[in-house]
Amino acid sequence: MTERLTAQDYPIAEKRPELARGRQGKGLDEITLDALGRGAVALEDLTITADALRRQAEIARSANRPTLAENFERAAELVDVPQDVVMAVYELLRPGRAKSAQDLVEAAAMLRETYGADRMAAFVEEAADVYERRGLFAFRF
Repeated sequence: MTERLTAQDYPIAEKRPELARGRQGKGLDEITLDALGRGAVALEDLTITADALRRQAEIARSANRPTLAENFERAAELVDVPQDVVMAVYELLRPGRAKSAQDLVEAAAMLRETYGADRMAAFVEEAADVYERRGLFAFRF
């Protein structure tokens, strides 16, 4: 990404469709019912990309929505993380599911070391600190 996107570029699919690309590089104009019928469109063409999420973050930041921008940036890191790993970390983040801060610290290390998800790892580490202070490691379920 070289140019800065702003709220005027939102929604990207309508205002900047040339920037919307699937995982295999197909543009929106290449994803049609005809192409689908010919088998020229795969599921990967329809899933979100890290670039798309980073662009959404840029737009959110330009609209003075930094928290939303951070959420998009963390989501961008998770695009290539296997779904079962995402769900396992999600489960640990539910209050009362992790037995200790160490469970979350280990999940954060795995996200950082295995997937390069630094922002997401920092988020999980922050959750470990907050859960510790609030006593949310007590088994509840």
